[in-house]
Amino acid sequence: MADFSRTRRIGEQMQRELATLIQHQIKDPRLGMVTVSAVEVARDLSHAKVFITVFDDKQDIAASLEILNRASGFLRHELARSMTLRTVPVLRFVYDESMARGNELSRLIDEAVKSDKQRDE
Repeated sequence: MADFSRTRRIGEQMQRELATLIQHQIKDPRLGMVTVSAVEVARDLSHAKVFITVFDDKQDIAASLEILNRASGFLRHELARSMTLRTVPVLRFVYDESMARGNELSRLIDEAVKSDKQRDE
């Protein structure tokens, strides 16, 4: 259990550090508004899955992921400078679909409520 809480704490710290690094250090104009929603770190700290959320609907998710995955070596190096870890995990960026799913479910619920109100009138 102690190992799990350690990896969770490391993931949370990495999430905060990466959010700042992406915002201030990645200068690619194609990236747009991206946020780090979660980081899952392997128990052996060999790799980390970094979940991102894209705020702009017009933004190309695949391009954002490509930019971040290409910059993962740089970001890993910067993490090594700011965090006191013996080894910094290899970073892999993936799209966090939970926000999109949540928005879609919310939209469907709103439509159902509106439909019920119209039917009752």
